Amino acid sequence: MENIKIVGFGGSLRKESYNKYLLNEARDLMPENAELEILSIDNFPMFNQDLENDYPENVKNFKNRIKKSDGILISTPEYNYSIPGFLKNVIDLASRPYTDNAFEGKPVAIVSASIGMVGGARAQYHLRQVFTFLNMVPVNRPEVFVTFAQQKFDENGKLKDEMTKKLMKELLQNLVNLSIQLKK
Repeated sequence: MENIKIVGFGGSLRKESYNKYLLNEARDLMPENAELEILSIDNFPMFNQDLENDYPENVKNFKNRIKKSDGILISTPEYNYSIPGFLKNVIDLASRPYTDNAFEGKPVAIVSASIGMVGGARAQYHLRQVFTFLNMVPVNRPEVFVTFAQQKFDENGKLKDEMTKKLMKELLQNLVNLSIQLKK
């Protein structure tokens, strides 16, 4: 069976981010025939259309990794009922110029963690709107929203909630299955 390469990145720059913890957990929960490479989005410039044909190396490398991947996993918090501005910025950088959209046709799954009771649901819905324009193929189920995240991770950033682990495993398997299906 072919090994599936998924790349993941998060919507939080915070060192002790629950969404970074979720990405690390996802790496441990990947199906046997798949691997998750976590990409950094630190130190990216602000998108400026005047510069979209002359990106710095870290942006070029990020775009290349996405292009070479079989699928994408995004873990995001929710800020002010939406996605973090710098996450949208990174997506804009990787999808431009218009003729060089690194996300074109890629399968994508979303997870989110929040200290509130909706667990990032609104941010996930906004990301889905962006995915539509970028011609990405989202995994629709299960939806993984980690509510009250401060109670669901231990002091080492390990996920304690077994139901969330079960849902994440299912979501990751669905992402891998979709990736295989789209490669045919």
